[in-house]
Amino acid sequence: MTAAPSACGAPADATPAAAGTARTETPVSSASPVAGVAETQVSLRIPLPASAGSHPAGCDRLSYLRYRSSDGPTASADADRVLVAQPGILEGAGAFDSVARNTVRAAADRGEHIEFWALDRRSNCLEDNTGIATGSVSRAVGYYYEGRRIDGRAFDGFLTSDQVGWLGEVGLEQTVRDQYDLLTAELPDQRLRKEKVLCGGHSLGGVLTGVFSTWDFDGDSATKADAGYNQCAGYFALDTTIAVNLDDLNGGSGTLDGGLLPRGTVPGTDLGYTVVQAGLRSGALPRFLALPAVINPEIMNLLAISGLAARTAPDALSTLRNALPANDNIETTTRTMFSKNAAVFLSGRPTIRDFRLTNEAVLGAFMDDNSAPLSFIQTSVGLFDGGRLADKDFPVSNDVQGSPALFGTEPKAIPDEPDGPLYTWRGFDRVGAPDDPVHRSADGTPFTTAAKEVSDIGELARSLSEQPLDLTEDYFPTKLVTDLALVDDARIARHMAHPEGPTARPVITFVAGDGILADRVPADRNPVVLPGYQHLDVLTAAPVQNDGSRERIATLLSAFGKRP
Repeated sequence: MTAAPSACGAPADATPAAAGTARTETPVSSASPVAGVAETQVSLRIPLPASAGSHPAGCDRLSYLRYRSSDGPTASADADRVLVAQPGILEGAGAFDSVARNTVRAAADRGEHIEFWALDRRSNCLEDNTGIATGSVSRAVGYYYEGRRIDGRAFDGFLTSDQVGWLGEVGLEQTVRDQYDLLTAELPDQRLRKEKVLCGGHSLGGVLTGVFSTWDFDGDSATKADAGYNQCAGYFALDTTIAVNLDDLNGGSGTLDGGLLPRGTVPGTDLGYTVVQAGLRSGALPRFLALPAVINPEIMNLLAISGLAARTAPDALSTLRNALPANDNIETTTRTMFSKNAAVFLSGRPTIRDFRLTNEAVLGAFMDDNSAPLSFIQTSVGLFDGGRLADKDFPVSNDVQGSPALFGTEPKAIPDEPDGPLYTWRGFDRVGAPDDPVHRSADGTPFTTAAKEVSDIGELARSLSEQPLDLTEDYFPTKLVTDLALVDDARIARHMAHPEGPTARPVITFVAGDGILADRVPADRNPVVLPGYQHLDVLTAAPVQNDGSRERIATLLSAFGKRP
């Protein structure tokens, strides 16, 4: 059996794609501390339908990150199992890096060889990661903000909705079809897929998996081999549920807007499918999710730059505060993310630029559960250190119980000495150490404890900036969410011809104990509840936890679906 050539010209270690499908597989080098795991980037040419309209040629490809045991079989079909993961909202394939490596390693330690495929949605073809890929913060900033070229290439700017008309056609049908087409190309034997493939995802990816399980892919509901659930031997849910609507993620609201995302992020769907689709096609509705600040392509890219700085120079004084332009988007975002209270937010003083922070501390400010205001980007990676901290009472006061789905569950802290000491970052495994000063809230309660910290900020930084398919999704298609809110419309429902799909296979459900489902753990799903975990921790948790135990998701997920 001859493997398809990889992008670098070497033979690819993979099952060849279906005949006529252009396929590349490129080795990915990594500084991950998890040994014995090989990673490659796989890309297949699976064109969009003509009905999508004009689009970049690169968007006719589907890609994923493939993780496998270094000493395991080279052909995916020979693996013991293949886990295929759909990312959540605003997420790319790189988000799964840690959980994929940990899970593959845990299986290998038991003598099994499994694979983990982290899918990248088609919309990620619009991202320009050229600057991040250099591995240099100064070159990245120069590329995105100073007009500097890299290998002759110039940055064309962050895209606007009017530039991506075709994205208004990329919704639920295209997303599940993409997963089906990729699976059938990579593993052509349907019986093998039904025996070895475990389908799942994180956050919105659990709902997408549920819908996938019901989908009829050949247009004939009487035939079952093509049904979504017959492509999977089981399902896994990472801080989500295998469902066909958004209710579990949003407390029954049926929309991400006002639940997982700030209100105003997702267009209303009350007027129905026809009006919503007309709005997407005309451009009256935005074709990707974005707000003027906090959630938009530039800020998603800025997270990657912050990750790059924290990865390459974690303890150095951050230069980003002076290197980045003071445009309205960046200034409003940093004020939202780094204001002590409403008065500071409104006055604009002090700003994050007035504090001396290490690169790791900047990343922690944006994404740690004791700092970041929005739950969907929160991880438990430690706490600020090196100077006095205060309660962060914006956008929600620590004295007020906010929505876990929107704001998270943990008290927020912020540096309190502008132009003062160098604020460093105390990693997850140093919280509670003998030298820990135990920073406390105004009521005397520690902002965090060792039991609340589970992820390594260095690994988070690596997932953000090292992966060729990154952690974030800059251009998340609006139609994907509006379709999910309108699944009862006949134009969508007719494809969901197998309602038995979500319960047709065994399921393992993991729930972050402090995550978006913290106040409504779905007891009927018999979940594995993970104390101290936040929404992203189910993807980023360290392989060895503070108590010395192996990370539980890796342990349990690696054994799930094992045949007797």
